[in-house]
Amino acid sequence: MNPWRSERGAAAVEFALILPFLLLIIMGVIEFGRGYNAQISLTHAARETARTMAVSNNWSTAVNTGRLAAPTLNLDVTDFKAAPSAPPASPACVAGSMITVTIEYELDTITGFFDDIDLEGKAAMRCGG
Repeated sequence: MNPWRSERGAAAVEFALILPFLLLIIMGVIEFGRGYNAQISLTHAARETARTMAVSNNWSTAVNTGRLAAPTLNLDVTDFKAAPSAPPASPACVAGSMITVTIEYELDTITGFFDDIDLEGKAAMRCGG
């Protein structure tokens, strides 16, 4: 066996070459999972807000219900928008019409490799229960 042909460090060198790509893939999977979870929570919050608005016709109650539906997200009252609405008054839900709720949210990334992610949850429901 020739001492100059030893392959003892080959595995370590190969691992060092692959490690950055492996970490990038793992961080991408983590960020995608967080983004997907936040998107599902936003859609659920919009659906609950629209449902509460369709039943109770009370915008502040509907927004509070939507915020409680997505406890992992830091939703602000200004993130919630409804159509049709006549600013500055809160939206009204007339029986038989449709209320559409949109929630816009900016998700901060934890790795810093990606820009912040702009997400939007939408839901529509017929007013009047």
